[in-house]
Amino acid sequence: MATHYLEFEKPIAELEQKIDELNGLSATSGSFETEIAALRKKASQLRKKTYANLDPWMRTQVARHPERPHFIDYVDGLFTDFVELKGDRQFGDDQAIMGGLARFRGQSVVVMGHEKGNDTASRLTHNFGMALPEGYRKAVRLMDLAERFNLPVLSFVDTAGAYPGLGAEERGQAEAIARSTERGLMLGTPFITTITGEGGSGGAIALAAANRVLMLEHSIYSVISPEGAAGILWRDGARAKDAALAMKITAPDLLGLKIVDRVIEEPLGGAHADRTAAVTSVGDAIAEELASLRPLSADTLRKQRADRFYAIGRAG
Repeated sequence: MATHYLEFEKPIAELEQKIDELNGLSATSGSFETEIAALRKKASQLRKKTYANLDPWMRTQVARHPERPHFIDYVDGLFTDFVELKGDRQFGDDQAIMGGLARFRGQSVVVMGHEKGNDTASRLTHNFGMALPEGYRKAVRLMDLAERFNLPVLSFVDTAGAYPGLGAEERGQAEAIARSTERGLMLGTPFITTITGEGGSGGAIALAAANRVLMLEHSIYSVISPEGAAGILWRDGARAKDAALAMKITAPDLLGLKIVDRVIEEPLGGAHADRTAAVTSVGDAIAEELASLRPLSADTLRKQRADRFYAIGRAG
């Protein structure tokens, strides 16, 4: 059960609070099993109805939920023998992007992704998942390593965007993003990306120039955040909901536009409601996609990737 409820989840929160109160009373005032069972059924029905009718702004809130699984959770749940590799061999180590060598269901892979952190201290350490240039140069280093040893690359995207600070710009943020995107497009091994939360702007595509782009059901993927779009279009960030409704940033929209290749169903109530089930579903989807890509030659993988991205936005 989540401990953080979104605004539109408050009716569900009230029911679950009543369930907790009755559970507490059961220890001192007799059994309330019948009442508790009825409330649980009502809460489940309400959650199902609510999540069946999410608008794009609600999905944006779910995508940003602080209790959604993050990169470290996917590493812990899906990979063994993970060895983190740090640094870009030029400036330093950026913890907004983490990565290294691991085994995925017995196969050696390179894994990398954005890490947002899960409390105040770790969020500061990982800069809320907003990478600096050295993070993208680390990604290039990891992809170079993958090609050298013929290893698939699995990436996990969850970022509001690249860090826009002065230091990042001085160290070549745009160039670093472009180089990481280019390296992904030219990779000679299978490359699978999963959008697990937010996929924001160039900060996302730098880790998502892949053969297969998968997306969790309640994630978002966009060229700019709804707040940023609202600020540009209406000079009013408070109109983020209006921007989200117009931008086609949700998984169903993007699947229809062929920007993503597969939508992974989330547990009822979102990935934060059952983190273990969500992680397992992602692993199963990755395994299926990887099996289809493994037999392909380096040239075929590059061509498939190029064809995939060239087709985006073309009519017919």
